[in-house]
Amino acid sequence: NKKAFVELLFWKSPAIVCEMTKGYSSLQEGEGSTRSRVPPWTPQEEQELRELYWKYKEVEGGDIIAAILAQLPTPGRTRRQVVKQLVRM
Repeated sequence: NKKAFVELLFWKSPAIVCEMTKGYSSLQEGEGSTRSRVPPWTPQEEQELRELYWKYKEVEGGDIIAAILAQLPTPGRTRRQVVKQLVRM
């Protein structure tokens, strides 16, 4: 690619750099994308998250997110995912 030097002027994620070096069709669909690995929040999960937030937000001196993670019925959610979803809601 004769114009690869132009691409090097901009920040790249590790997945994009790998794709540039191995060829643009080297990544399979969804690979290297964080959105495809994170399962979307269902309306039931959002409702449960909302209820847990209102339950634990008044607790003094406690970590609200840790309490919510301990009570979430869906395992596998990370602290970052919960915080991001709470901010979005």
